[in-house]
Amino acid sequence: MAAGKKYAFKVSVETAYLQDQSNPDDNQYAFAYTVTIINVGTVAAQLISRHWIITDANNHVQEVKGLGVVGAQPLLKSNQQYEYTSGTLLATPIGSMRGTYQIVAEDGTMFDAIIESFTLAVPKMLN
Repeated sequence: MAAGKKYAFKVSVETAYLQDQSNPDDNQYAFAYTVTIINVGTVAAQLISRHWIITDANNHVQEVKGLGVVGAQPLLKSNQQYEYTSGTLLATPIGSMRGTYQIVAEDGTMFDAIIESFTLAVPKMLN
């Protein structure tokens, strides 16, 4: 297709440190992340499941797999977007997340949307 890819989702993430939900004395650092997903393909497709890889500064890795995102399995037509906010706890003030969404297009084609690695950090921890 000259106009673009049939199957493609663009994913962007904004993060925030949740100081009021964190307890550094107990090595608990809470972070929120807001994800924006846009169907940049030409075929409508539905987000079915997620797979996150969460890594703290001690290289402790946690994998999270499950259906949908925040209880939803959004169906996005071409150029539609979906946004949600979720959160995670780390044992260190700095960490990262990356992953994939498993997507099924309306024609039955399955593909993954890649979520590039992003940093979770308490403000002023990174220069």
